Amino acid sequence: MSIRAIVTHPGGAHKDEFLACAALLAENPVPISRRDPTPENLADPTIAVVDIGHQHDPELCNFDHHQFPRDHVPTCALSLVLQKLDLYEDAQKFCDWLEVVEWFDCRGLKDTAEWLGTDRDTLAKLNSPVDSGILRRFASCTEHQPGEPIWELMRMIGQDMIEYISGLRTRLTFVDQHAEFWTIEGSEESFKALFMPRTDPLPDDPAVGLFRYVQQQGLENEVLAMIYPDSRGTGYGLRRFSDDPRLDFTQIESEPDVHFAHARGFIAKSSADSVERLKELVSAAWIS
Repeated sequence: MSIRAIVTHPGGAHKDEFLACAALLAENPVPISRRDPTPENLADPTIAVVDIGHQHDPELCNFDHHQFPRDHVPTCALSLVLQKLDLYEDAQKFCDWLEVVEWFDCRGLKDTAEWLGTDRDTLAKLNSPVDSGILRRFASCTEHQPGEPIWELMRMIGQDMIEYISGLRTRLTFVDQHAEFWTIEGSEESFKALFMPRTDPLPDDPAVGLFRYVQQQGLENEVLAMIYPDSRGTGYGLRRFSDDPRLDFTQIESEPDVHFAHARGFIAKSSADSVERLKELVSAAWIS
């Protein structure tokens, strides 16, 4: 998709059009205008019209959802842009925050809180100056041009988002080709651990994708630990899967080949590199 400009609505800004514009900026460093679109804008496929215009026509790069029926599945401008980029299905799987953004924009605070099983006051406490400050600055100008702080920040966010979604699919394939599941004998019962061996070259962050891979395999109720190469040394990191309290790595902090164990017990680092020794360390972390 190649565009020469983005038009989105004026007035108060929300996460959905902010992130939708950011996603478009990742590959299209174009100016953003916050105004009502003209009929010519809506008919021009080189101008992306986002969250305004009452049209969803991906061929014309029109990404509005406000004309959808009241009972339509929560779908926001970001949803439509990700669909256009062929990233929506992966984003649904990999971005836990996406559905929340969709619900907030389509259902509001009260219904979203009920859907999440909490109350609106608790949900409001999760807001921060990062959210409100960036959106307020985005809303304060009618034009955003390359080189300006908010525009540059938006493009960085968009690039990170797109790279994460598209890159994680590639990473999961890499994990599937190299990782293996171990059965560890604990003091009272056995459990599974995911082991990622050291590869050459080593990924920048060897732990990326492991959690999602376990979920993808449907083993989130069986796996208690993840073991992966330490990017800062020659050994391995040992981490609880989903912060499962049945493992406590402070129990192995006195071992000669364990050089770090977090006080909360969720992670440890070891210079050990043999499979048998790593299995022993993970087994010893079991809380009997």
